[in-house]
Amino acid sequence: MGSCLGVSRKSASEIAPADVLKKYPTVKLYGNPNSVTTYYIRCALLYKPVTVNFVPSDTHQSPAVEYKSDSVTGSVDSVLRYLDLKFPEPKLLTGSIGGWYDETTPFVVWLVILQHRSMVWHLERMGRWAEDLAARGGKARGDPAMGTPRMEVRKFARGYSQLLELMLEHAQMEERIVFQILEKADRGLSKAANEEHARDLPMMNGIKEDIKSIGVLDSGHPAYQDALCNLSTRLKTLKEHSKKHFEGEEKNLLPLMEAAELSKAQQDKVLDQCLDVMHGTHSHLFRFFMEGLLPPDAMHYLDMLSRCSDQNRVSTMLRLIIDKAV
Repeated sequence: MGSCLGVSRKSASEIAPADVLKKYPTVKLYGNPNSVTTYYIRCALLYKPVTVNFVPSDTHQSPAVEYKSDSVTGSVDSVLRYLDLKFPEPKLLTGSIGGWYDETTPFVVWLVILQHRSMVWHLERMGRWAEDLAARGGKARGDPAMGTPRMEVRKFARGYSQLLELMLEHAQMEERIVFQILEKADRGLSKAANEEHARDLPMMNGIKEDIKSIGVLDSGHPAYQDALCNLSTRLKTLKEHSKKHFEGEEKNLLPLMEAAELSKAQQDKVLDQCLDVMHGTHSHLFRFFMEGLLPPDAMHYLDMLSRCSDQNRVSTMLRLIIDKAV
């Protein structure tokens, strides 16, 4: 999976029993229950193999972590470094980001790149799941948690609907904000990317209709197997198109954002605008989105969100992750 976020919930394409019987060491966390920083540390702890005992405290100016005889407080980075030292896997911090982008890269560029990574992970997951459905053809059950073939198709439909909403919001954010910044710098830069968005939209909506059609077919119907195979093929094509499109943006378009020379204040304003356009992604889809990120990428994304001017909005987003993990 991409992230941990508590107990792993895997699809039928990733069948592996949860290690529910294993006992994890207990870590105590003290902090203001309404603080963004406290929520951030609580989210970080979800990635670690620990049991968290959160103790709300208004007396702590910054969150404090206690483990055995250790007590750590201070900056967020110092707490994350401590957690990585005591519980090495999975890492929350990485020494090298890689690629042409680095710590000086504009926030909006990182926003787009990390969203690409999450969408690719979900596309690959849905593709594996579709292949598994096609291989079984409704004649055999996969993960018992998926239920009957019709119940599994409903779960599949829900997962794809979430991914579709995420991808559509991402495209709208790029067209309304990212591409507009580039167009002001040099008219015509984003023409090809816009055309690719328009090209893939019918396929994305068509897959949703395919899933609806499969949902009303009886698993014993002669057309059922063909419909599943067609679904698997179309998802594979969408994944390949999307990966190529994302790679093209990251290679040819996003590096040009540095030439736009946005000030820190402008970057913060653009970040707020991106969150406004992608409301669903950062509300009811937020946990779904975060599941597609590896822990270091997830923490980086949360770092950026913490710059949002509306701290209540940030707290609400982080609370969505915490509440569903408890």
